[in-house]
Amino acid sequence: MTALEDANLRRYYDQRAAEYEQIYLPRDDEHGRELGELARELRLALAGRRVLEVACGTGYWTACAAQVATVTATDASLAMLSQAREKALPGHVTLQFADAYDLSTVKGEFNGALAMFWLSHVPRARLRRFLDGLHARLEPGSVVYLADNVYVPGLGGELLPVNESGDTYKLRRLADGGRHRVLKNYFSEDDLRELLEQGTSDLVIRIGTCFWSARYCVTSAPPA
Repeated sequence: MTALEDANLRRYYDQRAAEYEQIYLPRDDEHGRELGELARELRLALAGRRVLEVACGTGYWTACAAQVATVTATDASLAMLSQAREKALPGHVTLQFADAYDLSTVKGEFNGALAMFWLSHVPRARLRRFLDGLHARLEPGSVVYLADNVYVPGLGGELLPVNESGDTYKLRRLADGGRHRVLKNYFSEDDLRELLEQGTSDLVIRIGTCFWSARYCVTSAPPA
């Protein structure tokens, strides 16, 4: 992803902020059931922890985590953070502007991490850098919870052919009629195991019809 593509992704989410949470309206029984499972898994994984949340967006999952944990929620979209600030989040939630690829600016010490529907927007060539940067901010034994979409044909815009970097993009249209080309990668269970087993333990992956989730413990610091 070039600097221009990175800026375009931020602009897309700035423009989508007001309508973003429509994706969490259950479209059928299975979709609603799996959303509930993500919320339950998230709370079980992060209960009692000091959580660093990456790409918190409108704060939908922040509010869920805050039921059981202290949360520092970050995002690089000011419009998304503005939406999150409008929620009645408890006092133990801190919202902060931060780049997911440079979490050194985030204040605090953390023994938990959360990234919902973010990994699919990370270029495959930057996945290791992102995870190493996240793990570097966590204490040994920290628990990380991730979740994202499973590919469902016909939903979320037209999927474009994979490019030379192994990334895929979708063409999406917002309510204002604007069209955007958005990075959106999908992962198999084997992909996730190869990516997430480095420096971790107790990895549990669930692949559903609509979403996948992964929970693991950080056991070692990333290489310097």
